[in-house]
This record gives sequence, structure tokens and C-alpha cells, in this order.
Amino acid sequence: MVSRRKFIQQAGAAAAFTIVPRFVLGGNGFTPPSDTVYIAGIGVGGKGTSDLTECAKSPNAKVVFLCDVDDRQAVKSRENFPQAKYYKDFRVMLDKEEKGIDALTISTPDHTHAVAALNAMQRGKHVYVQKPLTWSIHEARTLAEAAKKYKVVTQMGNQGGSGEGVRKGKEIYQAGLIGDVNRVYAWTNRPVWPQGIPTPTGKHDIPAELDWDLWLGPANAIDYNPAYHPFNWRGWWNFGTGALGDMACHILDPAFRILPIDYPSEVECSTGTVWTGFFQEGYFPDSCPPSSIVHLKFPGKNGKPDIKLTWMDGGVLPERPEELLPDEPMGNWDGGLIMVGTKGKLMFDCYGANPRLLPTSKMKDVQVKESLLRVPEGHYVQWVNACMKGYGKSELSSPFDFAGPMTEAILMGNLAIRSYGMRVKNDRGQNTYPGRKKLLWDWKNMKITNFDEANTFVKREYRKGWSL
Repeated sequence: MVSRRKFIQQAGAAAAFTIVPRFVLGGNGFTPPSDTVYIAGIGVGGKGTSDLTECAKSPNAKVVFLCDVDDRQAVKSRENFPQAKYYKDFRVMLDKEEKGIDALTISTPDHTHAVAALNAMQRGKHVYVQKPLTWSIHEARTLAEAAKKYKVVTQMGNQGGSGEGVRKGKEIYQAGLIGDVNRVYAWTNRPVWPQGIPTPTGKHDIPAELDWDLWLGPANAIDYNPAYHPFNWRGWWNFGTGALGDMACHILDPAFRILPIDYPSEVECSTGTVWTGFFQEGYFPDSCPPSSIVHLKFPGKNGKPDIKLTWMDGGVLPERPEELLPDEPMGNWDGGLIMVGTKGKLMFDCYGANPRLLPTSKMKDVQVKESLLRVPEGHYVQWVNACMKGYGKSELSSPFDFAGPMTEAILMGNLAIRSYGMRVKNDRGQNTYPGRKKLLWDWKNMKITNFDEANTFVKREYRKGWSL
């Protein structure tokens, strides 16, 4: 396959994209075509709008194509980039415009991340994919392997990974100020959308601007309902990954960036119960639960102890550390994270921000040498710059070899949550509730070894016409 840049080089002086000296075309500050990353956006409404806007802050970035299944969602991006050609189906866009695209941002709902990203990567295109990286564990493993196979520049959209906070926190940890960490607590106020609710019913007209079949993509085919699109899809397993998928890539980033963890060995959970009447428990298998607590265990590495990580969502919080004064905030509004070590504790706000030792009075005496590379250009421009240089030539904050294993571990929590809510038939054909189980994970083979029913949630069945 001939890349766009090679095409330009081979075209010669007579080609339409002839490169001429910078001063001829625009004077100081002008970026010639050979120094430009031509970007296409898939899913350009909502978060996709800001993703493209942030990438375009680089003088080396040019947004040339836009794609969205809903014309209403694409309005702002089409205003921001009026010269960009617009498509509804990313597959059509990639087939027709392949030579004119260097890189893509993918900001669709979770269920479409992997099929769009892999399609682009197989064509040698660099990709920026919003968090969580994928909808399923299998998809996360697939994208991480694809990044190496196709040698493309990748970044997941957990912007805090490029922040000052996680680097300062890592320097505090590496200085030995909290010792060896063996416990991690993380929490969020999400969901801020409906969860733990019945599957919507009724017939609704599909808006003229929306291609519902394309929006469904690889997910199970169901009727259009405004309960799903444009925002509340996050709380439905067919499309989203719940509070855990929405926020854990932000909140748990310091743990995966700082500690020696990657794949968990076991997971268990409990979830909030919805009562529909006196002793009548609601059973809503299509909807994520209103709240959950997930416990993950990571085997120790290099002589370090095992690390147990507890995640809480839906407003559930861990006990306040004794070192935290009664009126001091624990994390921030969105959530937070606390690492418990053999010598002390380190707390972060959401997005890996504001690391501080506990008690916080210790911070006035902390003088840790700045040893890690900062990212003053930010998460997006860092990726654009790396695209300019090519695969393996720049440091990235969240490439898929980092984001893939982190996403797998996070989605292990959802596997446990969905398993927790299963009804399994016994030998008499009766539905039984399996209750709280500790699930044992064989990460190499991506398989739960002690409850086979749970493996249903490792990989999805794709709708006809869609596949990885």
C-alpha cells in the first residue's frame, strides 16, 4: 500500500501536490504539505468536536474529512472545518479518501471504537481513540496487537495521562516516600445518566438526520429509541461500558502509570440493587447497574507485594483516610484515587491531578527532583507531533501498548458486574442467581477459569456486515 507521503514524493514536480519552498507559499509560519498531518474525524459531535479542535491547535494538523452518522451532531465541527468533506459511513470515507488521510480521531460511542480503529490501522493510518479504548476485552487486545503489527502511532483519549499531576505523583512514588503500594482505592460520582432501569419500549420515528443502522454498527439490532442516542447510550450494555468504562481510564491512570501492574489475576464485585416493589428485585440485564464496587487483584512483580485495587461508582466512597483532616476534600467532584503504601499514602483528584501525600501538610516539605518528561504541548498535539515523526520515534502518554492492558483490566470489572447479574439455569431448568463469585482470570488466554458463563462477556458477537 502506498502511503500518502510516498505518493506525494513519487508524483514528481508535475503532480498536483508539488512541494515548493515555504517562502513562495506563505512566508514565515506556513506549513508545506509534506509537514502536514491530514486528519479525518469519525464521530465529530460531542467529544469528537473538542478532539478535532484540540488536534487542530497544532500548526502541523489539517482536518480534511468529517464523518458522523447524525447530521445534527456534526453541525459544530462542520462549522469549525468548513473545507472538510463530510461523510456518514466511515467505511465509505476510508475507501474513497484513503490516500488523503494520514491519521484519524475516533470519538464514537464505545461499541464502534474497535471496528473503526482497526479498519484505519490496517490501512496504515495513525489513530487517536477516545476512552475506553474498546467495548470488550478482546477488542482491547486486538488493537494493542494491531498497533505493533501495522506500526502506526496510537493514543487513547485519557488526557490526564499527559498532565503534570501523574508525573509529579510518579516522582513522589519513585523517591520512596510512600514505600511499596499494596492497596488502591478509586471512586467516581458517575453515572450522571440513567442506569439500573428497564429496557425502553415503544416505537419512535427515526430522526431524518440520523442513520440508525450505521449508528448501531456492530451492536445488536434494536429499534431506535431516544433513550439511547445521543448521550445515554453509556448506560446500556449494547453500546456503552457504564460508569467504570466512562471514568476509570481517567481515574485509574496514575495506578497503571506508576505501579507495577498490568493484567489482574482475579476479580469480584457487588452492585446496587433496584427494588420495584416489596421484596421484588428489579432485573434489568440490558442496563448497567446504578452503582458498583469492583475488587481487582494484581500479582506482585519484581519482589513487590500483590496489589489489591477497589473501584467504586454511583456515589459510593471508601472510608476517609485517618490522615485526612475532617474538612479536607477527598479527591474532587468527579472522583479520586488513593494509593496505600508501606510508608504512607498518596491521593489524586480525578484525571490524575493534584497529587498529595497524606497528611497533606507533608507536601510543604516535599522536594522531589523532576525526572520525568513533561508534555507542555498537551495530549493531542503530542499525538500529532508523533504522527509527523512516525511509529516508534516519539514518546506518547497513552499508546495502545499502555492503553490496551489498562482497558482490559478495567473491562474485567464489567465482566464481573455482568456476571454478577446473570441468571443461570440449574439442572431442573430453574433460573438461579449465582451471587457473588471471585472470578479467576487467565490473562494470556483471555478466559475466566472457574465460571465459564462469564466468558460470554470477553468478546461480542458482531452484527452481520460488521467484524474486526
